[in-house]
Amino acid sequence: MNRQELILSAVLVLSNFFVCCSQPSSPPTPSSKKTYEFGTNPSWQDEFDTPGKPDPTKWGYDLGDHGWGNHELEDYTDKIANAKVEGGNLVITAIKEKSGKLDHSSARLVSKGKGDFLYGKFEIRAKLPKGRGTWPAIWMLASENGYGNKGWPDNGEIDIMEHVGFDHGKVHGNVHTKAFNHTIGTNKGNNVMVDQVSEEFHTYSCEWTPDAISILVDGKSYFTFKKEAGYQWQQWPFDKPFHFILNIAVGGDWGGQKGVDDSIFPQKMEVDYVRVYPLVEKK
Repeated sequence: MNRQELILSAVLVLSNFFVCCSQPSSPPTPSSKKTYEFGTNPSWQDEFDTPGKPDPTKWGYDLGDHGWGNHELEDYTDKIANAKVEGGNLVITAIKEKSGKLDHSSARLVSKGKGDFLYGKFEIRAKLPKGRGTWPAIWMLASENGYGNKGWPDNGEIDIMEHVGFDHGKVHGNVHTKAFNHTIGTNKGNNVMVDQVSEEFHTYSCEWTPDAISILVDGKSYFTFKKEAGYQWQQWPFDKPFHFILNIAVGGDWGGQKGVDDSIFPQKMEVDYVRVYPLVEKK
């Protein structure tokens, strides 16, 4: 390379350097991730302060003795003996008695059409029944069935609290979807041991945002299910309103795995309150 070519090459290098350095760098892409918190005042609640039957403006009943898909052994009724408000608590009672075509009665309260919620913090303070064969639950199902098979598990389920009497003190939190459920061995959930579940009230909670569902006991999270990139309704149907279900089942595929001790009845689940706090997007 001669002297003239060297000079020309140097000029080209310097020109490219100044052009490159004079270009403004691209600004960092702002994060699209939203952050959330929950309101401090409930947007829906029941403190169970009025004695008698549960408030009909907030609660209805699932009724029947057909096993509820789990081979359960109770007949769900709307009788005050199975669900009533007394002493500032909702009391759901499972009774050993002939009811319908079965030998136990109980209650299954639902807020569908009276309390339907999309996202929020859900708190239920409750004291659980005990004894082999009891299966109390505090949970949520979709109020609209628009996905897949128009029912379970495609439209989702959120279990805020489940407890089976043969495994006393172990509280479970789960979600169920088409892709993730126990029938196909892909269940998403966890459990935690809770002291005095039948002797003391504990607060069972769910914190539900567009990005995640967390299950807590007494303010401590023990299970979180996150919406991962690429999830469709099969994995995450949790973008539509859900409603509460409060019940005590007797026996069934899970609750009855070790049989039912009929000497324990009647058994009660007492609920001090149900509170819903709205989701608020942080500014």
